[in-house]
Amino acid sequence: MLDHVVARLAPQVGPLALSANGDPTRFAKFGLPVLADTVEGYAGPLAGILAGLEWASMACSVVVTVAGDTPFFPEDVVGRLAAVVKERPGAIAVASSGGKRHPTFALWPLGLHDALRRFLVNEDNRRVFAFIERHGFVDVEFPMWNSGGHEIDPFFNINTPDDLAEAERLLQTMRP
Repeated sequence: MLDHVVARLAPQVGPLALSANGDPTRFAKFGLPVLADTVEGYAGPLAGILAGLEWASMACSVVVTVAGDTPFFPEDVVGRLAAVVKERPGAIAVASSGGKRHPTFALWPLGLHDALRRFLVNEDNRRVFAFIERHGFVDVEFPMWNSGGHEIDPFFNINTPDDLAEAERLLQTMRP
């Protein structure tokens, strides 16, 4: 699945890295930097976002995050998130669909680095929604898509064997 996610995201971005703790050699085949959390303890998705902001600080002005268990995210997700923040510099652009916000699919300004570190370390807060609500965000709505008469969330993620079976079924409907 990660092969698919990397292939889908790579054409949309410049430098690409993986956020993961544990043995980084398990991702060696990708030839990408593997970023471990820089905050002690399991701090959740925000710790991975912080690691990305720290890694990108020399070469980029923003970081885009996507979830590795979401194979059908839009092929234009980065461009659409970036277009929205042109009108709201400094805002976090967060993908949403069907009235649901997907904060792991977001564009994060590097200027949030210090605030995010304080939020995680000093406040010991790991709630993604709490951080984005405090620091200004804009929802970027993505349409649902239709597959065999069923409305499908483009940010459908795979958490269970049943989800994986559903993703494989959806993949078959997408092939010509």
